[in-house]
Amino acid sequence: MTGHITGPLGLPRAGGSGHPPAPVAAEAAGPGRTGPAGPVRRPALEIAVTSPAGARVALDHGADRVELCTGLELGGLTPSAALVEAVAAVGLPVQVLVRCRPGDFVHDAEEVALMTAEVRSVIASGASGVVVGALTADGGLDTDAVTRLAAAAHDAGRPVEVTLHRAIDLSIDPVATAALLPALGLTRVLTSGGAPAAGEGLAALAAMVDAAPGVQVMAGGGVRPAGIPALTAAGVAAVHLSAKRRAEPRRGGAWIPLGASSGSAEQDTHFVTDPTVVAEARRMLESRATG
Repeated sequence: MTGHITGPLGLPRAGGSGHPPAPVAAEAAGPGRTGPAGPVRRPALEIAVTSPAGARVALDHGADRVELCTGLELGGLTPSAALVEAVAAVGLPVQVLVRCRPGDFVHDAEEVALMTAEVRSVIASGASGVVVGALTADGGLDTDAVTRLAAAAHDAGRPVEVTLHRAIDLSIDPVATAALLPALGLTRVLTSGGAPAAGEGLAALAAMVDAAPGVQVMAGGGVRPAGIPALTAAGVAAVHLSAKRRAEPRRGGAWIPLGASSGSAEQDTHFVTDPTVVAEARRMLESRATG
């Protein structure tokens, strides 16, 4: 998961990385019904989680994989190695967000070096894939940074998936940016089609599917179960949602504000994964596959 920044200005050309596209793992799409030509594949369901408990909810209610991050209220940040290990132990494939700070996606050399090290760390801790991204100051995809991050993942000695995160939605032309991805060794892209919510970016999502052959387009951003049929009709390979709700506070004493975002005792809590939302999202995908 990632947040929004102010609008960028331009998109440069970019060449290939020298790495072949990452292999598409078996969890890329879930099973559907069996038709005359064989199994009918449904789009995969990915749930953003922040804890082992959230991963267990996702597993128990039909998710195909999870994206792990911390700081969901900040758009997501890199989790610790211990957290990656704990979530990987739940049993679902774990895509780990690598994002060293909140805010914009224009990263300097020091930040890219840090995230490259984080890619290696989370893979060593059990991640089946990483979720990365960076933009240039003029609003293009930072292909040098993305290539470096993808190369660190592909050097792991085992198949590792690489997803471009929603930085693409803040690029000046998300569809043109998607066309760059097949040459960069990426497995998939998480995107709303450049819109505030994926349900508002259906035409762009469909265009991205055509623009990036071999790269899975995963719809994410403001996704609700009721909107899933329209997203799958656009041709996406997966849907991504946080399925979150606020946890009930468990404080044992008086409350005082401890950070800029803790405006009240009611708001000073964290998000947890809602099993009802996960189950309904899976039901919508299954009904689409069997309809």
